Amino acid sequence: MPLLNRASEMQEEVAGWRRQLHQNPELLFDVHETAAFVADKLRAFGCDIVETGIGRTGVVGIIRGSRGDGPTIGFRADMDALPILEASGKEWSSKTPGKMHACGHDGHTSMLLGAAKHLAETRNFKGSVAVIFQPAEEGGGGGLAMVKDGMMEKFSISEVYGMHNHPGMAVGEFATRKGSVMAAADQFDIEIFGRSGHAAQPHKSIDPVLAAAQVVVALQSIAAREADPLQSVVVTVTKIHGGDAYNVIPDGVKLSGTVRTLLPAMRDMAESRIREIASGIAMAMGARAEVHYHRGYPVTFNHADQTDFALDVLRKVAGDKAVSDDFPPAMGAEDFSYMLEARPGAFVFIGNGDTANLHNSSYDFNDDAIPYGISYWVTLAETSLAA
Repeated sequence: MPLLNRASEMQEEVAGWRRQLHQNPELLFDVHETAAFVADKLRAFGCDIVETGIGRTGVVGIIRGSRGDGPTIGFRADMDALPILEASGKEWSSKTPGKMHACGHDGHTSMLLGAAKHLAETRNFKGSVAVIFQPAEEGGGGGLAMVKDGMMEKFSISEVYGMHNHPGMAVGEFATRKGSVMAAADQFDIEIFGRSGHAAQPHKSIDPVLAAAQVVVALQSIAAREADPLQSVVVTVTKIHGGDAYNVIPDGVKLSGTVRTLLPAMRDMAESRIREIASGIAMAMGARAEVHYHRGYPVTFNHADQTDFALDVLRKVAGDKAVSDDFPPAMGAEDFSYMLEARPGAFVFIGNGDTANLHNSSYDFNDDAIPYGISYWVTLAETSLAA
């Protein structure tokens, strides 16, 4: 089944929804207008169930097929924007300074709405499709909130699928891989306590700045000398705060940063070594270190059978040459990972063309990708839930 004619016919309408959402971005869980827009559309399409307030502000629509009972599969899109001042220059730019859809969630939501409209019209499948619209992907863990709210059990979702646009990949192309496709994302804060004093008399103090500098350098050995080169780990210090004067050695310094890994064993190793390195160096210099480690989004892990199935569907939609089954893992993170921990499924990438990168103030979702996204969702439903 190639690109659906109906999906192409819907492109202008769906692009209109997308641009309306783009003009009215909302952050994290505060997506009340976006969620209302989505719920109103789903009711107008004739979805059998439309439930709001899941995971605080998430929306789920249930579309029952016309061919009898069967399983329920879930399709997920994210709704939230980013705290960025838009510089795209588009006619439909954000109306709210300091907020913009810089990651394409407006496109993801609109493509899934387009698929929902088509599926509600045709219902050419057995069982049900759950269309899932999630808040707070950008750091809020909205996916986990929806899972904790019992979404999977309430709607008897057996498998779940997600999709994200990818700048630099041509429109009409898709990519994914089995196993780890996006990284776990953790955060750490290291507080190093010394003893303040005059900068001209360092021998009468315990200098936490010097200790902090050595900790920053030593943390790089985790990736360079302790990790298997074939098992990715990133340890990056992104903030250093300490002291307020040129001539005062401060009492303390705070370091903060992020850890990205693709395997649980590497995640455990990185956390353990950060604690040991910071404490050991501080102790050697007469200082003291406290490490606060927060585990964030887990690895986005594609299940083998569902990934093979998704790839077969993508090839039907786009053709063999336009689909990659060995896309390099990304060290960015994605909270669809929580849904993949709850149910088997797969996460795929759709080409956004030669556009600005994600999280860039000049980024805009490419509306030419809309028919491909709709076609994927519809074909996935009708193939998975074939009578």
